Amino acid sequence: VAIKSCRLELSVKNKDRWCHEIDIMKKLNHPNVVRACEVPEEMNFLVNDVPLLAMEYCSGGDLRKLLNKPENCCGLKESQILSLLNDIGSGIQYLHENRIIHRDLKPENIVLQDEGGKIVHKIIDLGYAKDLDQGSLCTSFVGTLQYLAPELFENKSYSVTVDYWSFGTMVFECIAGYRPFLHNLQPFAWHEKIKKKDPKHIYASEEMDGEVRFSTHLPQPHSLCSLIVEPMESWLQLMLNWDPQQRGGGSDPETGRPRCFLIMDHILNLKIVHILNMTSAKIVSFLLHPEESLHSLQNRIESETGISTGNQELLLETGICLDPRKPASQCVIDGVRGWDSYMVYLFDKSKTVYDGPFASRSLSDCVNYIVQDSKMQLPIPQLRKVWAEAVHYVIGLKEDYSRLFQGQRAAMLSLLRYNANLIKMKNNMVSASQQLKAKLDFFHQSIRLDLERYSDQMAYGISSEKMLKAWKEMEEKASQCAQAEDIGYLDEQIMALHTEIVELQKSPYARRQGEVMESL
Repeated sequence: VAIKSCRLELSVKNKDRWCHEIDIMKKLNHPNVVRACEVPEEMNFLVNDVPLLAMEYCSGGDLRKLLNKPENCCGLKESQILSLLNDIGSGIQYLHENRIIHRDLKPENIVLQDEGGKIVHKIIDLGYAKDLDQGSLCTSFVGTLQYLAPELFENKSYSVTVDYWSFGTMVFECIAGYRPFLHNLQPFAWHEKIKKKDPKHIYASEEMDGEVRFSTHLPQPHSLCSLIVEPMESWLQLMLNWDPQQRGGGSDPETGRPRCFLIMDHILNLKIVHILNMTSAKIVSFLLHPEESLHSLQNRIESETGISTGNQELLLETGICLDPRKPASQCVIDGVRGWDSYMVYLFDKSKTVYDGPFASRSLSDCVNYIVQDSKMQLPIPQLRKVWAEAVHYVIGLKEDYSRLFQGQRAAMLSLLRYNANLIKMKNNMVSASQQLKAKLDFFHQSIRLDLERYSDQMAYGISSEKMLKAWKEMEEKASQCAQAEDIGYLDEQIMALHTEIVELQKSPYARRQGEVMESL
């Protein structure tokens, strides 16, 4: 349990705000809104004339702490972005359905909680939240300036769409590492430059000469795969529309839900398989069609990579081959999103040695500019951008190596599984061979006994050349079978192979190298 107390003496208005937050939290119950708890009896007293607020404790810190990590200077990973989109989108819809506007959505008011190994995002600090029971429009000016919707600066009436602007700004920052509109300036400075932007503009930057450049696309670099970029840009265009009446896209006539949440659900429900081509170190992504077969997916892989379907070996991280009898959806896991969280590894069966070395990712223009002239002096904003993209590049190289390492590990696990099956088949063959040898020995003894008795009968004039010839032929075939059943050489070859695999397991490449990579 976390206890929130007031350290300052509050005005009457702020006391009301504090008590209002407690009242709102007590009536809400949603996995993505921090839950209010009963204040322990021994702490049920007033501090600065207001009661304490007890709520569930979230151990993961807030979103700002996550964004401030150096590795996130150019945005979060795709899996983290989609998880945030799902959780906070769900929480905002719940608040709005309960006729509550948050009005202060920002990274500091999103906390992370580890629930069974899964990070869950929760909305906190409902002190600025406005209950809409008195009507759908409000006029009080509250919230944090950098994430505040434009109409609040002009003290105009507003509705739930102010939360759309804040949410869109926050998601953009999680994608790019900075806010969408002239992030180096204070809000009062950039509002005048941005207010006449096109409705589809989602990004604005200031050039060295002071000119503002607008864009309808997300800036590079970021971690989103190409299949998600376009629908995400469409969603941001709805969320970052300057006009509050148009923001969010209005209500869908069929469902009555805001269009922005329909597009959000579409993004979250995309089934995308990400495949690392181990022959080129390139990732290819495919949007799966409903009920698509694995053979259909393999045909698409062939057209993209040039590896024929017959030579494709598709392995999961556990080293298990994909089952051709199952649909292509076996490549994705329900609830797991993002190319950085789940990968399928593609090998070419026709190759035992791959061409190399692989081409590494290219430097961005601004980093390459500094590499060419390291003594170049840059203003602080540009220098910060170069530094961020350089860090992003180095981290990207590390992640590229880690994925290739994981692919080789999957191949080794597959090899171990094949070896185990091979040993099992060899043992079955040895057992069958021993049984066959025993039967052949018995057959040889029977033939010899019959031939001895036949010789005795010949002394009395009883003979049959035809029968004797048949017995001789059967004896020759039995001798040939006895030669064929010798499979000892297989045992020797399999033992030699097993020795090589054991050596492979002992090598440093067979072990996880997380600590080594982190120190690097």
